[in-house]
Amino acid sequence: MFSWVSKDARRKKEPELFQTVAEGLRQLYAQKLLPLEEHYRFHEFHSPALEDADFDNKPMVLLVGQYSTGKTTFIRHLIEQDFPGMRIGPEPTTDSFIAVMHGATEGVVPGNALVVDPRRPFRKLNAFGNAFLNRFMCAQLPNPVLESISIIDTPGILSGEKQRISRGYDFAAVLEWFAERVDRIILLFDAHKLDISDEFSEVIKALKNHEDKIRVVLNKADQIETQQLMRVYGALMWSLGKIINTPEVVRVYIGSFWSHPLLIPDNRKLFEAEEQDLFKDIQSLPRNAALRKLNDLIKRARLAKVHAYIISSLKKEMPNVFGKESKKKELVNNLGEIYQKIEREHQISPGDFPNLRKMQEQLQTQDFSKFQTLRPKLLDTVDDMLANDIARLMVMVRQEEAQMPSQAVKGGAFEGTMNGPFGHGYGEGAGEGIDDVEWVVGKDKPTYDEIFYTLSPVNGKITGASAKKEMVKSKLPNTVLGKIWKLADVDKDGLLDDEEFALANHLIKVKLEGHELPADLPPHLVPPSKRRHE
Repeated sequence: MFSWVSKDARRKKEPELFQTVAEGLRQLYAQKLLPLEEHYRFHEFHSPALEDADFDNKPMVLLVGQYSTGKTTFIRHLIEQDFPGMRIGPEPTTDSFIAVMHGATEGVVPGNALVVDPRRPFRKLNAFGNAFLNRFMCAQLPNPVLESISIIDTPGILSGEKQRISRGYDFAAVLEWFAERVDRIILLFDAHKLDISDEFSEVIKALKNHEDKIRVVLNKADQIETQQLMRVYGALMWSLGKIINTPEVVRVYIGSFWSHPLLIPDNRKLFEAEEQDLFKDIQSLPRNAALRKLNDLIKRARLAKVHAYIISSLKKEMPNVFGKESKKKELVNNLGEIYQKIEREHQISPGDFPNLRKMQEQLQTQDFSKFQTLRPKLLDTVDDMLANDIARLMVMVRQEEAQMPSQAVKGGAFEGTMNGPFGHGYGEGAGEGIDDVEWVVGKDKPTYDEIFYTLSPVNGKITGASAKKEMVKSKLPNTVLGKIWKLADVDKDGLLDDEEFALANHLIKVKLEGHELPADLPPHLVPPSKRRHE
């Protein structure tokens, strides 16, 4: 931070300078890693320089999948409202990258405006040019889910060489850029028509080194029978095993991620458990964000070190005057041997090296005479950062995690899995409504009462378990029924009386007719006995 302060003095002061993990990472990057990156032209080969927004932004979830796997519908299901620029249909509809983010007013910010906004973490996407920027936008809206996370919707991946060429920009490279910066990558597959195209295989390979962020969703699983679903699941695991080279099996969540009734409800309990697991995983992202950023900086530092060794080795081999071009060609062809030599000399893991073929392609256009020789001081500074500063920050990461709730993402579909018999744990809160209006549910209450008294009420109330058995007959998914339960259990006692049960059934009917559920219970729906009279 202060170049005139000695190294030892600076190290003593640094613990006090770091108020947060994000601030510590930002300072360490600027002081210790960035000089190495700039000296060896790291940004031309691998990844643009990091900016303040990269350290401060909310956790991001990247959705990737072939067309018609339900990516846009999945986002709509999570936030429970339409977002600007959203299009849903059986044919390819999303041909843009859409960053769905929180904003005070609803609207769309085009790509060219996004990449000049220093508050957004997208400035370096400028390098992909207008062909990409015309296909990039931010949909901002005031939504409680988006207060904690941002979601990136991507164009549907199609098959065939023609599709790859017609995009006009390097689709896999853009995805790789996002993969470096997001906290979770969700690959969506359609259980009804499982097929992994060539382009999708290439895309998954572009996510190499980020396998720890990948989760897989086998969507639309309610459209096929159990036996067929087992076959599809097996086929998906086999296909992914060939593409994602990790010793651990990738986590696959099976379900139907939208708010429509289940077509084949046989596997309802499985879908409930899977959806709850996925939601818990997403809800943990804000708590784990600091650790993810720390982990990504370590990965970047290791790659930057290897890159420095590669560039300085190439510089060392170059002649001063004659035969530069032929020597350059020879060095590029023998890059694999240079990798092995560096690996042996510096005890570096083979997994830390950049892709050989890609590196050879990039070196073709470089002027080797402008490369720098090895400067041990720059490498020592990065080693010091990895050995000492990162360890100190790790302590801060644990402290920050301990202060955050384990499930920080609130609102939208997440509400339905957090309360009552449809979730894990009972919520608290007071019923709403003060107007003494004729109760709209009253006309259908006699019908609902007949069902209510078959459920063996005790002291005029039925348990959550009894209500659940009846409510699941609607075939609505758990997230929706959980929200209905939260609205219907007006007095928040974990039980339903006859009025609350009638209200629950009325809300089910509202949802089945295609209407949205209210965020809070409006006064005219509050049961008469639960209204507060001023």
